[in-house]
Amino acid sequence: MTQSTGNGQNPISNLEYDFVTVLHNKGEAIKAYEAYIQDAQQANSQPCVELFQKLRQSDIEQAKEIRHHLQEVLQKGKM
Repeated sequence: MTQSTGNGQNPISNLEYDFVTVLHNKGEAIKAYEAYIQDAQQANSQPCVELFQKLRQSDIEQAKEIRHHLQEVLQKGKM
């Protein structure tokens, strides 16, 4: 991705694109953890359930932070 020039050719900057991509990937991971948690529950493995829940929660917190940074970048062009 190239830097936005303001003339419409590149509507988003590299930094905006990066944050959108990372946020999308975190969203996909959070969604996938639901299936992993269900699999661990079906396997009757509480330690695995707890680990997947912990990982999911960590990704949720990271997604919130990424979203905050994205909002700042969209408003100010940088952090």
